[in-house]
This record gives sequence, structure tokens and C-alpha cells, in this order.
Amino acid sequence: MDFNKRTHNCGELREKNIGENVVLNGWVDNRRDLGGVIFIDLRDRYGITQVVFEPTYNSSAHETGKELRTEYVISIEGKVRKRPEGTENPVIATGEVDVMVDKVIILNSSLTTPFQIKDNIDVSEELRLKYRYLDLRRERMKNNILTRHKVYGIVRNYFNNNNFVEIETPYLMKSTPEGARDFLVPSRLHKGKFYALPQSPQTYKQILMVAGFDRYYQIVKCFRDEDLRADRQPEFTQIDVEMSFVHEEDIFSTVEGLMKEIFKKIKNVDLQLPLPRLTFDEAMEKYGSDKPDLRFNLEMVTLNEIFNNSEFRVFKDTLETGGIITALLAKGCGNYTRNQLDVLTDYVKKLGAGGLIWMRVKENGLEAPVAKFLSENEKSAIIDKLNAENGDLVFIISGKKLKALSIMGALRLEMARRLDLINNNEQPNMLWVTDFPLFEWDDETQRYYAMHHPFTSPKLEDLELVKTDPSKARARAYDLVLNGNEIAGGSIRIHNSALQSKMFNALGISQKEAEEKFGFLLEAFKYGAPPHGGIAFGLDRMVMLLTGNSSIRDVIAFPKTTSGLSLMDGSPSDVSKEQLRELHLKVRE
Repeated sequence: MDFNKRTHNCGELREKNIGENVVLNGWVDNRRDLGGVIFIDLRDRYGITQVVFEPTYNSSAHETGKELRTEYVISIEGKVRKRPEGTENPVIATGEVDVMVDKVIILNSSLTTPFQIKDNIDVSEELRLKYRYLDLRRERMKNNILTRHKVYGIVRNYFNNNNFVEIETPYLMKSTPEGARDFLVPSRLHKGKFYALPQSPQTYKQILMVAGFDRYYQIVKCFRDEDLRADRQPEFTQIDVEMSFVHEEDIFSTVEGLMKEIFKKIKNVDLQLPLPRLTFDEAMEKYGSDKPDLRFNLEMVTLNEIFNNSEFRVFKDTLETGGIITALLAKGCGNYTRNQLDVLTDYVKKLGAGGLIWMRVKENGLEAPVAKFLSENEKSAIIDKLNAENGDLVFIISGKKLKALSIMGALRLEMARRLDLINNNEQPNMLWVTDFPLFEWDDETQRYYAMHHPFTSPKLEDLELVKTDPSKARARAYDLVLNGNEIAGGSIRIHNSALQSKMFNALGISQKEAEEKFGFLLEAFKYGAPPHGGIAFGLDRMVMLLTGNSSIRDVIAFPKTTSGLSLMDGSPSDVSKEQLRELHLKVRE
């Protein structure tokens, strides 16, 4: 069927257009029949325009208007008029006018949709994902995708204006596992051989620095075959950045400039620079997290010094084994019931704590089940150290340092939720976390792993520790944190083969294994590799936070479920025996 090209979109008409003949194309968003006069809200991605079918104005168009139903696709021709007084709609941009319809063409009908195309509807996410093309018609989802589009544009403009080069790297690469499982792609031409989908372009962007492209960026798809949750997908998008001849400060200033532009253009917020910084140790001891949420002031306090000579066996054992005693003050919570405290105790136990010590602050001191095991000096010191007052509640957790701090950090967030301390509408809280440990020990495999990745440079003053005491070596690594979420992470890289070999040795990676996995990178380092460093942003998570969503699935056009399924197209799916035979594969029953 033939139809005329639209003269305007559905969010464009204003009072200045009154009297004009126009053509609009779109979907029927809403239909109202008021005693013969039919009102249609016509929708496209730009907005909504009310169009009117009136029998005394055009009886032929009115007859066709009777057939229209929600989500029909139509083209209308008509004249713009000012809405009658009292019928204006200030909620929509076109609310001062409507269009009297002279002609309507039904371009396509629609079945009754499985859910209404409206925001704030009660519908399961499974149904929304199955009919994603309908879900994306909703205003909120549409705006999520448009915000993502705007972020893409801001990123590209910013880096282009700062002399960066956008370079694409391969999707089919050598398998070099970096912590998560690779997605493997069998080769038809090379029997028994496999490509891997990149978990990140890490090795390629370092090789680009060797190649002399001193400022690289890319908005790139990455793939990890790992267990999923709300902020994880098997395929995700990074803003990938690398720079040569730089120190950490160069990375910080470049990233802060980008974030300032994004927040100004997306949220109309003036980000205050430079951003604050915390070392990893400071973040863990004060907030129990390497991605601390500083939108509220609950701060943890280390009590080790108070209990240096304690006779309380729990604290004494903790200190003798190099652990930590950490405390959290909950203002005004001294009236918590025993049942409430038992719920919080169960909460930390599920996270791995041996227990939770709680103390009510009274006028005459501390009231607690463990109070009899503490000296009066120790109890007074707790009150002084925490600036505790009558009516407050003190929580204490002790144990291995990082484990105890992490559990108390989780309790800190739980108390913030219970006390309603988190205000999502305030100025965004963004900071850098720096000086991460270079290695982390795994009890199960009894070996060290790189906390970030094996190409991260140690701090220059800690070079000797890489060999003598890896647990104390710090990395030239940094994370960017927004409202308690890590949105970017990076490091200054190792750029010479000798240091890279030391790193592999510390990780228990043999020379043979290193050559097999990373030989091409080590070879490149032998031909004049410059000092370099970079960062990668989790674009999905950043857009999720910018749009106020709680799941990255809401800012990805076609996401997978938490089990990695695409409900809309049914992937992953079976393939034919012929396809498997071509790839030299057989599926085991």
C-alpha cells in the first residue's frame, strides 16, 4: 500500500504549525471514542500527537478510524488546529494542538499485545524479554536506549577532540584466559583448533602502543562465559582506552574530563574536579569495600590498638594471627530489639562471619553479652574511639583482615538501607580507589593470582617485593567508583619482557606456558615498547547508573537472561549434524 512521507514526527508540532496540512506516521498509543468523535494518541520515538476523527469533518476518515486499535501502524493526513480551550495537555510537548484527520491509511494491524505498552506495568521480566520489540516501545526503555546513544556520541567526540584514534580489534583471537572462561569458536579450516572471543582487547591495545598509536580508544564488545547476575552479561560493552608515555595522573585527568562532559550533557550536573582518592587499604578499613559508597557517612573504625592486651579470647586470637577488629557505629539504634539484632547476626553469618558482637551505648557505659569479658578501660576506649553517645549501637566483627572488613562493609550497606541514608537524587559520588594489591592468594589452589591482570605493573618501590613477599606488593592499578559501583578500572602496564617474566614467575606461570599464551605480546615488548597505561569502562553499568536502573539488562537493547538465554530468538539453540561435522565436532550425550 502506498502512503505519503511524513512531514513532521509525532513530537514536533506546536502552535506555530496551526493551519498547516501535515502527514504523520506512527503507532496507535491510545484510542478514545467519545460519542462518535474518536481521539487517537499517535506515537513514534519522538513523542505523541493527538489526532481527531470527527464525522462532521470527514466521514470517510471517521469510518476508517472506527477500525483502529492499540499498536496499529497508521499514516494520517490532516490539518493542525489549536485544541479547544480546557482540553490542552501540558504533560506532552504537543499538548497545545491536535490534528483533524482528512485521510488515514492502516499500514499494519496488530494483535492484542501480551502486555500494555506503558511504563510502571506489572509484568514479568521473562515476558518483557520474550517480546523485547514491544518492551522497547515503552517510554522508559526507549529513553534508556537513547541515553546510551548519547553517551556513545559524547565518548567519541571527547576522545576524537583529544587526539585519540579509534581502532577496532579482532573478535576472533587466541585463547588467553584471564580469570573467566573463554567463549570458544571452533575453526572449520583448521581441524581441532579454536578461536576465543575476547574477554577484553587487553593484549591488542598494548600491542597498539608498541605500534606507535599513542592514544587509542574503542567502544567494544567483550565476552565472558561466567555465571551471571543483574550487572553481568555474557556479552558486554567496554569503553577501552590506552595511552603511551603516561603516568597515573595523565590517566586520571583524561578520564575526569570525560566524566565531566558525560554528567553535564546527560544529567546537567557539574562534576567537581579533581575527584577524591582513597587507597585500597583506606577504602577497605573505612568502608569495607574497594568500591565504597560514600553517599552516606557510616564509617568503620579499626579497634586493634584498644585490644592489644585484651584477655578476651576472640580478640586475642584475632590479633595473634594478624587479623583485624573492626567496628561500626549505628547512631540512635540502641533501641533495636533482640530479634532485630539476631536478624543482623544471621545476616553476617551467612556472609561467613563467625558472629556479630553488638553493644548498646547507655548513660553508664556499654550493655552487651560480651561486656563481662572486657575491661572498663577497653569499654571506655570503644566509646571514645567511636564518639558514641547514649542511645547508639556498636557492631564489632573480628577475623582475617580482608574477610572481616568485607563482611562489615556489607553490614554497613545494610544499615544504610535500614536507616534510609542513601539518597539517589543527590550529587553523584565519584572517587578513585588506588594502590591495589598486585596479587591475591587463593587458598583452594594454594597460589597467587593477579588481582587485576598479569600485565599490571607493580609500584616501582615494590619491585623487590614481587619476588620476596608478593602479598605486600602493590599495583599501579586504579578503579573509578560511582555511588558504590565500579564503573572503570585500569593500570599502568608492564612494558618490558624482564619484568613481565618476573610477574609470570610470581604467578606460577612457567616460561613455556607464558610463551604459549602470551608469546606474541612478549615478543612485541622486545622491539621498543613504550611505557603505557590505560583504563576500561563498563559502559552498560555506567548507563544503568545514569538512567537510574538497577539492572544492566534495562539499558541493553537485546540482553540475555541470568542463565544466558535469549528468550526472544531462542538462542543458544541446536545446530544440524552437518554443521557439527564441518567443524569436526561431536556433541556428547
